Amino acid sequence: MEGYTDEFDWKKSHASRLATPEEAVSRIKAGQRVFLGTGAAVPQTLVRALVEQRRRLADVEIVHLFTLGEAPYANREWQEIFNTNTFFVAENVRAAVQGGWGDYTPLLLSDIPRLFAGGHMPLDVAMIQVTPPDQEGVVSLGVSVDVVRAALENAALVIAQVNPFMPRTRGESLLHVWEIDLLVEAAEPLPEMVWAAPGPVLQQIGRHLASLVDDGSTLQIGIGRAPQSVLPFLAGKKDLGIHTEMLTDSVIELVEAGRIPGTRKTHDPEEIVCSFAMGSRRLYDFLHENPLFSFRRTEYVNDPGLILRQQRMVAINTALQVDLTGQVCVDSLGPRIHSGMGGVVNFNYGASHAPEGKAIIVLPSTARNGKVSRIVEILTPGAGVAIHRGCVHYVVSEFGVAYLFGKSLQERAIALIGIAHPDFRARLLKRAIRLGLLRAEMSEVEGRILVGPQELKTSLVLQDGTLVTFRPAHPGDRKAIKETLYSLSEASIYKRFMATLKRFPFQRIKNFIFIDHRRDVVMVGTVPEENGEIIVAIGGYYLDPEANRAEVAFLVRDAWQGRGIGTFLMKHLATVARRNGIQGLRAETLRDNQSMQAVLAKCGWPTTRQVEEDIMVFNIELLSVGSD
Repeated sequence: MEGYTDEFDWKKSHASRLATPEEAVSRIKAGQRVFLGTGAAVPQTLVRALVEQRRRLADVEIVHLFTLGEAPYANREWQEIFNTNTFFVAENVRAAVQGGWGDYTPLLLSDIPRLFAGGHMPLDVAMIQVTPPDQEGVVSLGVSVDVVRAALENAALVIAQVNPFMPRTRGESLLHVWEIDLLVEAAEPLPEMVWAAPGPVLQQIGRHLASLVDDGSTLQIGIGRAPQSVLPFLAGKKDLGIHTEMLTDSVIELVEAGRIPGTRKTHDPEEIVCSFAMGSRRLYDFLHENPLFSFRRTEYVNDPGLILRQQRMVAINTALQVDLTGQVCVDSLGPRIHSGMGGVVNFNYGASHAPEGKAIIVLPSTARNGKVSRIVEILTPGAGVAIHRGCVHYVVSEFGVAYLFGKSLQERAIALIGIAHPDFRARLLKRAIRLGLLRAEMSEVEGRILVGPQELKTSLVLQDGTLVTFRPAHPGDRKAIKETLYSLSEASIYKRFMATLKRFPFQRIKNFIFIDHRRDVVMVGTVPEENGEIIVAIGGYYLDPEANRAEVAFLVRDAWQGRGIGTFLMKHLATVARRNGIQGLRAETLRDNQSMQAVLAKCGWPTTRQVEEDIMVFNIELLSVGSD
C-alpha cells in the first residue's frame, strides 16, 4: 500500500528539524502534559516510542479527544507513569476511565480550545500527525483539525509525525513547518473505522430521520451508528449542505451523486465544512486534495452563534437514554462514563435556534439485545443530563418521531411512550401514572399507545400549491386534534357527530389517537406552519372483525372545506381498507348533508345507499364476493 507520494525531497530542506521517534520523545519529561492528535490522526509511531521510554518517566498526563487505534498508555500497570485524561471516552480508554486509573474531563467541544488558550490546561507537548511538507514548507493536518489546531498553537513543544499516508486536506488544516519544532518521518496507514451495514432497526431510524430533512438543509451528523444511518436515505433530497464535526464514508455517495452542492448554505456555501474525518482508506483517498472539503477548527465548526445563523440547520445526535420528561443523557450509563459530551450541546442549541432549524436526538429504543429500554421513566441514578428537558425538540427511535418542543409533561410522556419499544410501553405507562406524569384515566389506553405504520403516509397538492400531508394519527396529536375539534363551527360539529357538542373530553379524544392500528386506522391531514404543523382534516375507520366491515368517518376544518381534501382522504382510507382485506365500509351522514354525500359517492368503489329516518347510510363494497 502506497501513501500520497511527492517527488519533492522535503527532508533535505528541513534537515534541522528532523528527529527519530526516540530522539523526539526524549524531550518529554516527567510531570509534563502531552496532547495527542484526534481520531485517525493519532501519531501512533510517537505514542509507541513514548511508551518504550516509560522507565525514565513518571506522572505524564496524556490529553486527547477521541482516538482510534491502540492506547498503550492507558495500561493499568503503568498508571503511575501515564495518566490518561480524555475529553471523550472511546473504547480504547473506556476501561481505564471506568476503572478509575484514567480520567475524563466533561466539557463542551467548543470550550476545549479555550481550556488550552486560557491557561486552564497548559500544554507542555503536542504530538500530532501531518503530511510531508510541500516546496513552500507547508504541511496539512489531514483528517484532524478540530482541537489540534488550538493545541499546537499553545503547546511549548510541537512534535509532528510526518506520514505520507495522511491525505492533504484544505481549510484551516494547513500550517508551515516553522510552527513545528520536530519532524519525525514515519510512514504507516491510518487506522480505519468501517461502519457495519445498518440492520433493520437502524434502517428504520434512517427513514424517520430523512423525513425530517427538507431540501436545502445543512446537516450536522454526530458520532455513532444511529445518526449516521440517515445518510443512505438522503438520496432523494436536493441542495443539501454539510457543517459538521465528523465525516465518514457515508458522505461519499451523496457527494458523487451531487446531493450536497451546499449552494443554499448561509455560511461557507459550496463547501463541506468539518473538523475531523474517520473512515476507511476509501474516504481518506476521497478527501486527498479535494477542494470541496474545508477542515476547520472546533471553535469555528462548533460555535453555537454561527450554527444558529445557518438557514435550515439540522443537527442529528445520539443519546444513551431519554426520560419521559425529555431529559437527555449522552455520556454515561448511570454513574459510569461511557462516551463524552462531544458537540451535541453546541449543535442542539444552535440548530434549535436557527431559521427553520431542527435539533434531533436519536436512539434505538432498546439496548442489551432488547433487554432494557433506552426510553425510561427516570434516568438511571447517576446519569448526567447533557440536554435539559426544556431544550429538547425532536426525539427519534425506530418506532417514530416525538416532537417535544413546547409540550407539557403529559404530552411528552405520551409521545415518548409511543416511540418506545412495544415490550416496554405498558410498564412505562404504569410508572408514568405512578409518578404523576399522566392522569390516572390513562390506564384505560394500556396496549394502545402505538404509532401507525409510516407506509400509510401520503400527500395532496391543492390547486393553490399547498401541500397537505396525510399520516397516521399518533398519541402526540392529542392536543392538536382537540384544537381542530374546537375550531369547527356548530354546523360542522353537528354534521360530523350528529349531535350538538360543546365539549370534547378525554373519553372522546382517545378514540382518535389510542388505536391499535392493526384493525383500525385514523389519519390526520396536516399543513406546515411556522412552528410545526396544523391538523386540517381527521378521518378513519373502525373495524367490526366479525362482519369484516368498518365504520368510516372524517371531518375537515371549516376554512379548508370544499378544496378536495375530504374526497382525497376518503379514497385513501378506502384503498388502505381494501389493502388490509376489509370487505367494505359503512358511513352514516345526515340526509341534508349534501357535501358529505357527494364525497362518499365519488369514493371510486361500488356504493349503495339507504335512508333510515333522517340518516343516509352508505355501504361501500371494496372486495367482490369470493375474492381474496
